[in-house]
Amino acid sequence: MKHMENISAMLRGGSPDEYQHPDPASERDAVRAPGEQPWEMIMDKKHFKLWRRPIEGTHLYQYRVFGTYTDVTPRQFFNVQLDTEYRKKWDSLVIKLDVIERDLATGSEVIHWVTHFPYPMYSRDYVYVRRYSVDKENNLMVLVSRAVEHPSVPEDPEYVRVRTYESQMVIRPHKTFDENGFDYLLTYSDNPQTVFPRYCVSWMVSSGMPDFLEKLHTAALKAKKLELEVRDYMAAKPLDSGGGGEGKAGSVPAAEHKSEGSCSPAQLDYA
Repeated sequence: MKHMENISAMLRGGSPDEYQHPDPASERDAVRAPGEQPWEMIMDKKHFKLWRRPIEGTHLYQYRVFGTYTDVTPRQFFNVQLDTEYRKKWDSLVIKLDVIERDLATGSEVIHWVTHFPYPMYSRDYVYVRRYSVDKENNLMVLVSRAVEHPSVPEDPEYVRVRTYESQMVIRPHKTFDENGFDYLLTYSDNPQTVFPRYCVSWMVSSGMPDFLEKLHTAALKAKKLELEVRDYMAAKPLDSGGGGEGKAGSVPAAEHKSEGSCSPAQLDYA
């Protein structure tokens, strides 16, 4: 949580123009705690920059993306990421993507995600908890996820279970949540459980992540132009259990929240 506060502090500082053309060295140092490994830039594209750094004691890397879009609103970009039903339509790698459980008190959701991996590897599946928040006072949107265990989703021999996964994204509008233009900072790491050497895994991530971000951007543009029905997560009120509002459990059966196999609120609460 402290790490997310550091990122949020960085994004709050300065004018929007400063972050449309950031200085890589100052940007990575601004969020690097004392004693941490430095970030190595591995990609510099028009709309984003990609860094990586080794995760101590492993053969894996942590990745960081800083990007800017000016043709979609922060709300659209935020909602498209969170809408699991819409993602099934625009992400061809998805095999399965379901909300397993929602916690009404915190707004946290447990997700089961099965995705294709490059041949000849088996498909991977993830069980993770995600939580999102919109800080209107500081003009920020935050989405955090991490792998968890859930009794409703036992391992399937058809897939390889990814047990180590973390993702944090902070979105900062250039103006407002409903006007085009924003910056985002994505920090990501996982252990795909592969026997391939580090450079192979790094290549897969460094090529796959830009492809995913471009598909996400295109999906947000498509939703905007066609006025597709995408759930508005900013308008959802997880604490409001009355009425039929979007903060309710929705398609997740109420029994899941009461069964002996359910996660407790503490397990669902990422922060």
